[in-house]
Amino acid sequence: MSDDAVPAAWARLLTPATSDPAWRRLQDFVASERATHQVFPPSSEVFTALSMTEPERVRVVILGQDPYHGEGQAHGLAFSVRAGIKPPPSLRNIFKELSDDTGAPVPPHGDLSAWASQGVLLLNAVLTVRASEANSHQRRGWEQVTDAVIAGLSRGERPLVFVLWGAAARKKRRLITRDHHAILEGVHPSPLSAHRGFFGSRPFTAINIALTQLGHPTIDWSLAARE
Repeated sequence: MSDDAVPAAWARLLTPATSDPAWRRLQDFVASERATHQVFPPSSEVFTALSMTEPERVRVVILGQDPYHGEGQAHGLAFSVRAGIKPPPSLRNIFKELSDDTGAPVPPHGDLSAWASQGVLLLNAVLTVRASEANSHQRRGWEQVTDAVIAGLSRGERPLVFVLWGAAARKKRRLITRDHHAILEGVHPSPLSAHRGFFGSRPFTAINIALTQLGHPTIDWSLAARE
């Protein structure tokens, strides 16, 4: 990982984080981890969410927590896995609610790139993880970087939709300081909590309603066309 790994379009917005000494310590930590352990996602995919959805194209921000820690799962988009990889439980729950909410068929794959290409920033709070060790890279400096993303977008003039699923994501509400944004809070889609209010919440319809009210085009949530 190096400074030029941050997509150029995000460089200015991330200056508060990347100019801090903690940024170099984070880089050194991740490099050390890669030298001694298997780390996901690959270094070329750490900033996929930012590279696929530039700041001026963001319409919706969906916050995740930690990359998937299984072989071949994480590829830099929160909740997403590549086509051909079995969707993990949280993603399966998202797809169940997507189908119940919108009537779209359950997608045949777990790649959410089509959402990212429409302006949905799928951002994890932590961008790397040691294989098979969930949350192993928490509190090492990634949170400062991703908090800068959220706060920077919040300061912008364009109103956005921020989607906060679960307690960890809802804590980020403090970073959204301007009142022209829409904030949608709800239960996390994890199997541990989805039955306590994620199912039946119709979040995809709610996001599109909020986008319309803010003057943005809606998102086509269907993923069935991509094989």
